[in-house]
Amino acid sequence: MWVPGQEATRPAEPERVISLPVENTSAVIAPARTKDNFIAAMAYFTFIPAIFFLLVDPFKQNRFVRFHSFQSIFLAGATIVVAVALRVLYSALALIPGLGYLLAWLSLAVASLGWVILWLVLIVKALQGQAFKLPWIGSPAEKA
Repeated sequence: MWVPGQEATRPAEPERVISLPVENTSAVIAPARTKDNFIAAMAYFTFIPAIFFLLVDPFKQNRFVRFHSFQSIFLAGATIVVAVALRVLYSALALIPGLGYLLAWLSLAVASLGWVILWLVLIVKALQGQAFKLPWIGSPAEKA
């Protein structure tokens, strides 16, 4: 579009897109990768599938599935430690008259909500094919 005071120029030609026939290789690659992603996500549903995937031969050879299985087992252990710590915190906060029980239930609710969000993020990352390492748990899981 010409504007007064500017030099008249020709409008730019639209880029030409050339489409070449491409073989559909995703049909060959996608099922195996999707299967591994699904199996890695299944490892986060309690520690029982994670242990199963570490013991069964085709899965224990896969590095991606092994990482998520070990991370799931280490997360279950960390959950037990945090649950014991929250139980002690709950008992200590319950001693405070009036607001003690409210603070205790609030701390449990926040911790539980955070754990559920973390669990969902780990499942989604595994389904996307990403090795999402947790801060203290991810490095030992990767080495195992």
